[in-house]
Amino acid sequence: MQRPLRTLGALLIGTLVLPGCGPELGKTDPISVEYEKFQLANGLDAILHVDRSDPVVAVAMTFHVGSAREVPGRTGFAHMFEHLFFLDSENLGPGGLDRLMTRMGTSTNGSTSRDRTNYFEVVPRDALEKALWAESDKLGFFINTVTEATVAKEKQVVKNEKRQGVDNQPYGHANYVIDHALYPEGHPYRWQVIGSLEDLEAATLADAKEFHERWYGPNNATLVVAGDIDVAQTRAWIEKYFGEIPSRPMPETARPEPPSLPATRLLMHEDNFARLPQLTLAWHTVPIYHPDSYALDLLASLLTDGKRTPFYRVIVEEQQLAPGVSAFNGAQELAGRFTLQIRAHDGKDLNEVMAGVDSAFARFEQEGIAPGEMERIKARYESSFYGRLSSVIGKAFQLAQYNIFASSPGYLSEDLSRALAVTEADVRRVYEQYLRGRPYVAASFVPRGQASLALAGSERAQVVEEPIVAGQGEVAAVERGEIPKTPSSFDRSVEPPFGPQPTLTAPAVTQRTLDNGMSTFLVEDREIPLVQFELRMKGGLLLDDPSHTGVANLLAETMKEGTATKTPDELEAAIDLLGATIGVSTDRESFSIRGATLARNFHATLALVEEILLEPRWDPERFELARRRVATQLRQQSANPTALAANAFRRLVYGEHILAMNPMGTPESVAAASLDDLKAYHAAALVPRGASLLVAGAVTAQDVSAAVEGLASRWSGDAVSLPAPPQWSPDRAGLFFLDVPGAAQSVLSIGFLAMSESDSDFYPATVMNFRLGGGGFASELTQVLREQKGYTYGVQSRFGGGAQPGPFSITSSVRSNATFESLELIRDILAAHGPGFGADDLEATQGYLLRSNAMAFETLGAKLGIMRAMSDHGFGSDYVLQREAVVRAMTVEDVQGLAARFLDPRGMVWLVVGDASTQRSRMGALGLGAPVAVDREGRPAR
Repeated sequence: MQRPLRTLGALLIGTLVLPGCGPELGKTDPISVEYEKFQLANGLDAILHVDRSDPVVAVAMTFHVGSAREVPGRTGFAHMFEHLFFLDSENLGPGGLDRLMTRMGTSTNGSTSRDRTNYFEVVPRDALEKALWAESDKLGFFINTVTEATVAKEKQVVKNEKRQGVDNQPYGHANYVIDHALYPEGHPYRWQVIGSLEDLEAATLADAKEFHERWYGPNNATLVVAGDIDVAQTRAWIEKYFGEIPSRPMPETARPEPPSLPATRLLMHEDNFARLPQLTLAWHTVPIYHPDSYALDLLASLLTDGKRTPFYRVIVEEQQLAPGVSAFNGAQELAGRFTLQIRAHDGKDLNEVMAGVDSAFARFEQEGIAPGEMERIKARYESSFYGRLSSVIGKAFQLAQYNIFASSPGYLSEDLSRALAVTEADVRRVYEQYLRGRPYVAASFVPRGQASLALAGSERAQVVEEPIVAGQGEVAAVERGEIPKTPSSFDRSVEPPFGPQPTLTAPAVTQRTLDNGMSTFLVEDREIPLVQFELRMKGGLLLDDPSHTGVANLLAETMKEGTATKTPDELEAAIDLLGATIGVSTDRESFSIRGATLARNFHATLALVEEILLEPRWDPERFELARRRVATQLRQQSANPTALAANAFRRLVYGEHILAMNPMGTPESVAAASLDDLKAYHAAALVPRGASLLVAGAVTAQDVSAAVEGLASRWSGDAVSLPAPPQWSPDRAGLFFLDVPGAAQSVLSIGFLAMSESDSDFYPATVMNFRLGGGGFASELTQVLREQKGYTYGVQSRFGGGAQPGPFSITSSVRSNATFESLELIRDILAAHGPGFGADDLEATQGYLLRSNAMAFETLGAKLGIMRAMSDHGFGSDYVLQREAVVRAMTVEDVQGLAARFLDPRGMVWLVVGDASTQRSRMGALGLGAPVAVDREGRPAR
């Protein structure tokens, strides 16, 4: 019998009022985040927030369970259960959630931490009921669908995730080593969220069912719905779909004693993938929202985050031990960890680095906090705080976080106020209480064969690295079979209909071209008092000398190292005190100065951008620091299989064109670069004609005009001349292998040089690619390689053109002993995509691409993306909506024709970056020719 809809439990309506920041903290008009909280009879906490800025809604369901509620011998289960939760439910069916999300024009995802697991999606407003129906089916009608075969397959997916993110990455085992030493036996923070391979392998169906029974009741969950909603209707849907799901007895959970470390521990590990020595120090601190956690957060920034901090001055500038230092206070539910990390320059002895650490701490103790540093760090903190509220999903995450771990969803304003109230005395006190003279864990990670670089007296860490054995890891096909249905008061197999479709309007863009040739683009948005901007100049790597690359990147690295009238630390302080961020970067086609600021400080921030651009400092010492920093980054890249694959693939696809090269340059070109090279690039390439200033946020066209007056009058220069576009040559196609001995995974990069984004075929080809590998979990590559075979954690395909032609590419990291099988599957899927594409595929593609436009304009970053496309490609401000006509007009025959043109397996580069000793000999059987060995630059190996 269906129960009548009713409001149950306590109702709480709150408003989170947040003050703004700037040079005078708290002087901006406040913004509010209103919410309504109610609780169903089964204990489910529901929180609603209304945001009318876009026709979208975020749905976030968070469970108060993570790896900290596991037990030794069954680690990693909370995370693996997150994977299982997406696969099936009684009424959605196997893969039904992904198919539903495709129809809705969105995707769903989740994450697991030590203390919580969340599941979330952002959907068009008219799909909200469908989303709630799906989430409730997962919550109450899921566990009967899990089988031994399902668990076995998902084990392989999770193990692939661990290989990709831990085993096959430089320094991937660092957190395991530190936490295993920092926390005592039995403490749930001793193990990693992803767990151990041994425990994952031991997981059973019975374990899954027990975990679900213990932790996945509605009374252990918080559901947040934030966005363009009707509150009364949303409450009614929540009651209908979630109200009948029974609560579960919550197990008693004893909170562990606060951990302590009896004595300092020194550990070391020779890392197969590291090329630079790294020192990580960790101390015990306090749980999340503890009063001291705020001062510890600021302490981390005051020690390392900025050019006036003691660690930057000692480690980077004076002793030149490393290109940078980072510190953070990681406060979690049961405990906190203060971490200091230094990745040193090539060949540096970590004992020398540790002496530098001691010197930096001594400097802090003797000199204290420099004048203005507290204000600078607080301004940055507050601006970043606003940034987390710039989207509906960001607000949903914050409301759920506070509801579970703080006193109420309304804790947000208190959270910010507590941080801004921290005093210098508070910072000194927590330093004395938690760091100075306290035991710590020191982990030395050094390149294999360089154990002498580790801290003296270090014991070898016990790191478990999985052997990859041929033939192991295969999984049987998952047979769902007949699933018993859990009783419900209504027919849950009936998918709710869409609501009235929202009308989507492209944002209004105000455009202007100045006399010097620079264009300005503005989208006014007053949802939060922030502005994002980008000054974009054509060129980047394209304007480097092909025989002397990396100059553009070195220029970007040095342009924030002060100006003609400001030292580096003065410039940094000026930026931070505005609550702003400014970054300078280059890529293959452009050179950019981008950032964000509080709206009230937009004019002052643009004045600093103008100064950075037009009044470089050209400091030889800072240039040398930048050069060494880049050399260290290149050294680091040389051991990262993913970076190696990207660099080699570009060389194979682009041939001898400059776009084949690494924008960072080579070790040789960086060593040979001079300040005169940077000055010449600056004069020739950073010109206004053809440049664009893109602005999105709470400012008017008049504000923008006033802010660019200096640039308009002072900046001049003729348009740049770009090299001829690259051309694809079919003789570049073939099978290539780059050897990384001992790799636990093989990184695959497959593709060819296709076209630019302005090419008339670019978007139709992107539509064609959606079902192949561009549609996330809905794509065939993912469904086969991940969901059916368990060979990979993720795989995607895309057309990547910009203003210049770019490649079509398929990328994935696969289990090493499944390299051949993965390539074989990709080859067959490519060949079959066109002939096998049918009416159902077209319907799914059209449904997703048309409906996903509801999310196209939500954030300031998305609005910048619209203007970037207008600037780079000459598109109209409504080009996203214009593309709807392309999607609607596509036919099955169109897709088949595009697939025939672009998806010829024999016309592509097939690059494998992996362990040649175990995998290369099998490659010849693919029928793509004998594998050609290449070096780390993508050139034939000698």
